[in-house]
Amino acid sequence: MRIAVLGTGGIGGYFGGRLAASGHDVTFVARGAHLEAIRDHGLVVTSVAGDVTVEPAQVTDDVASIGVVDVVLLAVKTWQLPPVLESLPSLVGPDTAVVTTQNGVEAPDQVAGVVGRAAVLPGIAKIFAFIDGPGRITHAGGPASLAFDEWSAAPGAASDRVTRLREAITGSGAVSPVPDDIWAELWSKMLFVVPFGGLGAALDATIGELRSQPPRRALLQDAMREVETLARARGIRLPERVVAGTMAFVDDQPADATTSLQRDLLEGRPSELDAWTGAVVRLAGESGVDVPLHRLLLEVLTSRHPGALLG
Repeated sequence: MRIAVLGTGGIGGYFGGRLAASGHDVTFVARGAHLEAIRDHGLVVTSVAGDVTVEPAQVTDDVASIGVVDVVLLAVKTWQLPPVLESLPSLVGPDTAVVTTQNGVEAPDQVAGVVGRAAVLPGIAKIFAFIDGPGRITHAGGPASLAFDEWSAAPGAASDRVTRLREAITGSGAVSPVPDDIWAELWSKMLFVVPFGGLGAALDATIGELRSQPPRRALLQDAMREVETLARARGIRLPERVVAGTMAFVDDQPADATTSLQRDLLEGRPSELDAWTGAVVRLAGESGVDVPLHRLLLEVLTSRHPGALLG
């Protein structure tokens, strides 16, 4: 398959690296020292699932130079999407699949606004991976899975392009589970990361501190219920006991875990606050659902971190 990886960070570098190492025609898009290192020395992926090196690697900072591909792996963060979307049409032909991997639930619609729904495969990546220096990706753990499906897929059905891409990912040594309902998967992840990220950032607390102190644990559950109510109001078929199941997952996580949102806000970096808490508040307004805890968290975090929504 001919694949373009937009965003050669933890997600794009890991899955793109494995696909390239297994023989697919992968072009990576990168910038600065990361670009130069990949161009000169290849892409090195160090992984608990086995290391791979792509050398030579096809890499560029000019998306327009790539041409039409079979698959676009859109692996930039939400706040990086606007400039990337401008260049996306040059990659998309009649049968191209654009796989979204962004946190939150709005990225598929944003991408569809540029290339149409027919091109978009809403996706969800579950992996702990990061850039560990120019040209180097470290996969530290997690299932290292990439799930995706057609926008309105029927349960149990898979299009030819979805089947081909799943087989390619599986054949590369990564994992590509078949979701029962990709939208339920996206909202289930949002129900976990947004309350955890918002409360963790507002209280400067780890997951262990949130779950072990009764008042904080109650707040975490209340925030999850707000997201659940919103999702159901928008027709999302979440599992019946999704909050209880998510809290069980919370109780299994390392006590010192924090979210990328929390780390980015506290360190003054661009954040995904708008795509996380901001999206809950925005979509709740559209749906006539009240989310008072998320409205409070959004106000607290934007006041404490000026410009956070601009990230």
